[in-house]
Amino acid sequence: MAEARLPAGWTLQRIRDVSGDREAVALHTARSVTWCGSAGADADEEVRPDIVLGFHGLCLVKPVDDEDWYMGCLNDDGSADCWSVYGDLSEALHGL
Repeated sequence: MAEARLPAGWTLQRIRDVSGDREAVALHTARSVTWCGSAGADADEEVRPDIVLGFHGLCLVKPVDDEDWYMGCLNDDGSADCWSVYGDLSEALHGL
């Protein structure tokens, strides 16, 4: 199983403080993540996650080789569907 990681320079407590979610967790990356936010795209795009943070039913995903953060929902099967993108983690945490 892929390791649950935190973003460089961030602690779990800081993520919880900024997001306001006292139960935020770092999740393993061995999951299917789909980007569903491209208007007019013929098919959804698979995203390879580098970091996944969980906030009850929501998540933030940082893809491999990408500096953006994708927001979405965690599905019952562990997969994630993302629909919005943020330029940095602080902005994404405030967007929850």
